[in-house]
Amino acid sequence: MPRSALLACAAVAFAAAVWTALSPQDAALSLLLVALALVLSGFVWLEAGTGSAKEIALVAVLGGAAAAGRVLFAAVPGVQPVTVVAVAAGAALGARVGFAVGAVAALVSNFYLGQGVWTPWQMLAWGGCGVVGALAAGLIRNRWAFAALCFALGFAFSSAMDLWYWYSFWPHTWEALTVVFARGIWFSAFHAVGNVVFAVVIGPELRRLLERYGRRLRVEVAWA
Repeated sequence: MPRSALLACAAVAFAAAVWTALSPQDAALSLLLVALALVLSGFVWLEAGTGSAKEIALVAVLGGAAAAGRVLFAAVPGVQPVTVVAVAAGAALGARVGFAVGAVAALVSNFYLGQGVWTPWQMLAWGGCGVVGALAAGLIRNRWAFAALCFALGFAFSSAMDLWYWYSFWPHTWEALTVVFARGIWFSAFHAVGNVVFAVVIGPELRRLLERYGRRLRVEVAWA
């Protein structure tokens, strides 16, 4: 079942991407379908893992905590702990959990901050931060390496959202793209610097805590 669902999601994402390429004027809708299909693929991917109740509960708790932090710091543009929590979850518990934590945090926090066509892309972007955390797990055990990755992901996240916004709603010209990036540069900088602060304060400690929990969870699953 998970494999069939993944193939179906991939087919939808591919078809929507082709639609985007062939009909740029419909990009807002076609890119929304791409993001929805990819986000759904991520959750199917999670379910294809251990799928234990405790793992799902942990995703819910971490995603909810990151969402609460984002809402708490909403008055400061771009500053929130979601990236750091997603990276720590990915590094400690694997790409599946990292993706799910980032995606859940975006979805839950937007119930307070506002849902819209941007939500699936935020879910995908923050989920991607969790996957990057898993891929770079061996390189970010040092506090400052962890912070450097989160700094880079702050700009990567903002750039991904700017590209989506430009291609969905602006003329497809280099001039328009430059304007979109220029308008968002301060938000991107706040996001990146905020990530560094959160990473230095809680990043490695959160990762070690999750690693201990993950080892205990794997032992319980093995004995089940």
